[in-house]
Amino acid sequence: MTFLVLACALPQHNWWPFFVVMFYIASPFPVLISRRYSDGSSSSSACHEFAVFLTTGIVISAFSLPVVLARAPSLAPVITWGSCGLILAANIVMFLTIVGFFIAFNSEDLSYNMW
Repeated sequence: MTFLVLACALPQHNWWPFFVVMFYIASPFPVLISRRYSDGSSSSSACHEFAVFLTTGIVISAFSLPVVLARAPSLAPVITWGSCGLILAANIVMFLTIVGFFIAFNSEDLSYNMW
């Protein structure tokens, strides 16, 4: 979140890049919903595959939004390329954190005494 706030505040005090937070919030929901409604088998289902597809679309949208904001309009872009780089760094950190959460808390029989 620090990279994201810096991307918004430092170069030009423009808060448009903060809209990627919507993608951070929305990205885990398809997988969480598909886990809730899965049949419990270890094989992949159509519901889980569709959830992964939606999650992939959300992640790609989070990476493409700052690039679009930095390129359009061509004469006076909405954000600078420095802001775009900071947002892309924030995306990498946030999505790796979300993936780490899913990896760490994947099993149902998680023993909390290992922490």
